[in-house]
Amino acid sequence: MATTPLAVLDLIPIPAGSTAARALRNTIDLTQQAERLGYTRYWFAEHHLNPGVAGTSPAVVLALTAAATSTIRIGSGGVQLGHRTALSTVEEFGLIDALHPGRLDLGLGRSGGPSVTKVPVLAGSGGAGADVVDGRAPNGLRIPPKFSFEHLLGLPRFALQRGLLALPGATSQDFGEQIDDILALLAGTYRSADGEEAHVVPGEGAQAQVWILGSSAGESAAVAGERGLRFAANYHVSPATVLEATAAYRAAFRPSLELAEPYVAVSADVVVAEDDVTARELATGYGLWVRSIRTAEGAIPFPTPDQARRHEWTDADRALVADRVDTQFVGSPARVADQLEQLRDATGADELVITTITHDHADRVRSYQLLADEWLSR
Repeated sequence: MATTPLAVLDLIPIPAGSTAARALRNTIDLTQQAERLGYTRYWFAEHHLNPGVAGTSPAVVLALTAAATSTIRIGSGGVQLGHRTALSTVEEFGLIDALHPGRLDLGLGRSGGPSVTKVPVLAGSGGAGADVVDGRAPNGLRIPPKFSFEHLLGLPRFALQRGLLALPGATSQDFGEQIDDILALLAGTYRSADGEEAHVVPGEGAQAQVWILGSSAGESAAVAGERGLRFAANYHVSPATVLEATAAYRAAFRPSLELAEPYVAVSADVVVAEDDVTARELATGYGLWVRSIRTAEGAIPFPTPDQARRHEWTDADRALVADRVDTQFVGSPARVADQLEQLRDATGADELVITTITHDHADRVRSYQLLADEWLSR
């Protein structure tokens, strides 16, 4: 079987003691290194009001990295459509495609809107979870208990972010309708309710691959499947629901002009070093970093191992990050590649998306290099 392609997801982390400018320069360097190492695509996440993350605008960073690379696909992982319009999204990506045609991935997600609605799990789509026994999938992949984000929704900081991202009184467009509008604007077939045409220049005719990102068996999986689009499931964000998310997408899939069969990418948090001990040392700050996100503090600058060790952990702290820490793949190249194969086989992933954060940029580059060398040797 051909080697499963590896891709990169970059949050543009700011290490403790560094700056956003340095983080952006590191990202441009890492994109070039990933291209050289044979990674198939490089995505940028969108996050706001995080002192330790510089990835606030995927389109802006894509413009910078497109100019610094030549062959690797680049894209968003993903644009938060909850506070954007279909038109603004297609216009921004159309500008980049005009100068770098055929290289863009338009990854789209529901998050970030002025209002938060609960989406029910698709009936019968969660059956994959029934096969999980003692926190393990049938092939041994760790599937932790579900983490609830309910505590974040009522926090003042969460409300602040929603208020700053949205115009006063704004409501989010229905996600499926928004995706349909984006597809129509890209194809040049958009018509308003009263029959008026809209043509986006640049943007119309862009050869971007459209992806839907999702963490559960909810609306995102259904929209991706019903429209025959590519789907990316976030094991690194919500490991408990990755099996039900991919199962729901495949259950909903209908062939399209773009895809005859379902196509799934699955993400994983990874740190690779020459040996397990070194890798665990490099990953020491990860738990503290995840804690800052889940307390709504906002992602802190990624700590050094010594800074992380000084944190006094409570039982509540450990419980808050356990699912993420327990499902991070950390170790030697062979160990991590084995775990990635396990993730691929459990989810049926067509691609694996690797996100790696360490305090030192050189260690991060080395992690991607060691993994690529090991993966290509299999």
